[in-house]
Amino acid sequence: MPLGTLDRTPPPFFRQGPSALSKLVFFSALAVFLMVADTRFSWTQPLRAALAVVLLPVQRSLAVPVEMWDGGEDYLRGLRSAQAAEREAQQRLAAQAERSLRMAQLQQENNRLRMLLELREAVPVRSRPAEVLYEAADPYSRKVIIDRGATQGVVRGAPVINEAGVLGQVTRLYPLTAEVTLLADKDAAIPVLNVRTQQRGAAFGGAGVGGQGGMELRYASANADVKVGDELHTSGLDGVYPPGLPVARVAAVERRVESGFARVLLTPAALADGVRHVLVLEPMAALLPARPEPEAAEKTERPERQLKTPRRAASAP
Repeated sequence: MPLGTLDRTPPPFFRQGPSALSKLVFFSALAVFLMVADTRFSWTQPLRAALAVVLLPVQRSLAVPVEMWDGGEDYLRGLRSAQAAEREAQQRLAAQAERSLRMAQLQQENNRLRMLLELREAVPVRSRPAEVLYEAADPYSRKVIIDRGATQGVVRGAPVINEAGVLGQVTRLYPLTAEVTLLADKDAAIPVLNVRTQQRGAAFGGAGVGGQGGMELRYASANADVKVGDELHTSGLDGVYPPGLPVARVAAVERRVESGFARVLLTPAALADGVRHVLVLEPMAALLPARPEPEAAEKTERPERQLKTPRRAASAP
């Protein structure tokens, strides 16, 4: 190949342009010129506005992840605060509901205590307040335990009442507690008086409209004047219960002509469910005068005989 045909120009990689110092001086002067021109004549303001319009979608798209991150943090922070506020509000609502329920219970208890105080003034015998501790464990009986016993002066056979009427009778006595047999018990019995007809009878526990838990007026004739809704009060003839205390209300009457008796079912006036405070009365026998001793009775009979003897002698011929 002839030497004259060879290309002696250097390749582009080895070509050298302007020097670095020349480039620095040029671009520095251009920058100073553009700054002066922008300050004086605002030549670059349209260019800056156009670039801002062109770069706005890019800026928005690049800011979306940052905004999503910040928004997610704010959302999670707000969600946690909302959940905490909801829990606090629920706790406050539960506390307010509990206080409201407690106030309602206290109001009911105060009303019952006021009625017991009024009843205590109306009862002719002495009474002692007591509180029901728990119900007896025997499932075949209706008995409760109160927090007053022999130490507090409670005697066996003492009537127990509440604001609704007669609740039962003390059947077992302990030093600090006592067992009360309710009128609905199968072994309970109480003499009653029909307020409407003034007829006397005997009410027994262990039977009712719904089975156990009620009472029954036994030994009532088939043609007895008993109606549903009649109120039965204590008669006071047994020497235990004061007269005039509510005992039960007639719930149903089944007249049996073939047997000669009527089955009269009763609903107790004082229900043991929910009872907390009661009054323990002294038996009516405590108000009766004591029976004279046999020796004292003989001494009182002897002067009468001595007085009667002279009269008979004087009347004799």
